[in-house]
Amino acid sequence: MTTTARKVRNDECSIIALDRFIQATRDSGYKGTASAISELVDNSIQAGANRIGISINAKAGEDDSKVIEVSVVDNGSGMDPFTLRQALRFGGSTRFGDRSGLGRYGMGLPNASLSQARRVTVFTWQSARGQKIGIAGSRRASNSAPPQVYMSYLDVDEIVRCEMVEVPRPSIVRKLPGACASPSGTIVQWTQCDRLDARRISTIVRKLESELGRRFRHFLWNGLRLTINGDAITPIDPLFVHSEAQISGAQLFGDEMRYEVRADPADASKTGWVRVRFSELPVHQWHKLSNEDKRRIGVSKGAGVSIVRGGREVDYGWFFMGSKHRENYDDWWRCEIQFDPVLDEAFGVTHTKQQVRPQSHLLEALTPDLEATARALSARARKAHLAVKTAERFSAAERIANERDHLLRRLPKNAEQRATALMKELIKQHPALRQALGEGRSRYTIIEATVKDTSFFTYAHDGERLVLVLNPDHPFNREIYKPLADVDSPHDQQLRAKLELLLLAAARAEAMATGKSGALSRHRLEWSDTLAAFLNDK
Repeated sequence: MTTTARKVRNDECSIIALDRFIQATRDSGYKGTASAISELVDNSIQAGANRIGISINAKAGEDDSKVIEVSVVDNGSGMDPFTLRQALRFGGSTRFGDRSGLGRYGMGLPNASLSQARRVTVFTWQSARGQKIGIAGSRRASNSAPPQVYMSYLDVDEIVRCEMVEVPRPSIVRKLPGACASPSGTIVQWTQCDRLDARRISTIVRKLESELGRRFRHFLWNGLRLTINGDAITPIDPLFVHSEAQISGAQLFGDEMRYEVRADPADASKTGWVRVRFSELPVHQWHKLSNEDKRRIGVSKGAGVSIVRGGREVDYGWFFMGSKHRENYDDWWRCEIQFDPVLDEAFGVTHTKQQVRPQSHLLEALTPDLEATARALSARARKAHLAVKTAERFSAAERIANERDHLLRRLPKNAEQRATALMKELIKQHPALRQALGEGRSRYTIIEATVKDTSFFTYAHDGERLVLVLNPDHPFNREIYKPLADVDSPHDQQLRAKLELLLLAAARAEAMATGKSGALSRHRLEWSDTLAAFLNDK
């Protein structure tokens, strides 16, 4: 066999067909621009950066059209020439398999960059004290000289044309990029960006603000400054509990749950901790938001579990819910699961850190408690919405009664003992009644609550406020009131309000008759029993 034949045969049998590999790699791995840029942010954080700036700008192309270029600059430790060259290799990490940081496999920088752009250029520099080895390995004696900036790159077109078969040796940059302001750091530049999520810079920025604000929220709360085109990214808390998040107001539900889980179900010697928190969104305060606002702040269609590895969110979805199907009420609670990196295999974390695939032993450990909590929170949300709907049903009648109250004789200051006792009991069950009149509350309130006798309504009175209590167990509710309450047409709403005013008037008249409450309450009970007899089918 000739030398030429052997060479052709060897080229055809190489482990990687480089030109095809690079094109296939661009089509796999990353969900979008935000996921790819997240990889660069990971690298910066792992390099010790506390300032990371993302720039997205349009520049004039060869045909005078505008092309978008992306750069990420940090003030991390920077890299020496050897590390820079390794960082641009697929799988070339100097920290391969290291679980102490955010990356493990050395695929992030090249894979993420070329998934979005045809060329990635990296500039990096270290402080004079940390920069000891030059291109050829010679040691630099001076620690006072300005840091040298090294540059290398990858280019898809050169790889496809087989002009680039290895990462170019880093070269010293004579003209420093303007962003090289910190004593050490790295700049990653994407040019010839042909696979960004959008063509408009404003659209890309908006998506990045949302995605990065959520994924890196814990780092942002701990002092990381992350900017896009100079504007700081605000952390987004999917649980809505952190006071420094864009939107807050939810409350933690129960105590944090902790689980010690095996990394390998067959090996008891290596375990890690999983920490779970649930939060409950404020239905009473947020239910009146428009559908657009609910989508904007992440309430609508936002149900799910945030999976956080080492402080960085790696996935968000419907995990560990067992047989529970997602429903609308699930929009009103959230869950966050944080786990130790030693459990990467148990969670099935992918190298792109975009999703998890929980293994069976982890599902068995977490699912029973998480599913039960989710069902309880869903039931609480359902109950809260019912209470809100009930309160809204009464608001028109309460408002009218309050507006017309000045036309009537004042209610007696000394209420009947039965009425005041019932008021104290109702306040325990209905926190909204605890607010005083001076806080904008109506003098009249209508609620539904089971009463101790067979009356279809009763009342509570404390000398200032009058509460009409409708008995949901009386046939009046089933046959007359509930059919009106469940219909939303304007005519039925007006009819319902007038019926509520009629009952408020009856309750107020009874409260005005001090000293005669016994006879009037017996009369109301007789009236209720007669009405029940007339309305019952049997």
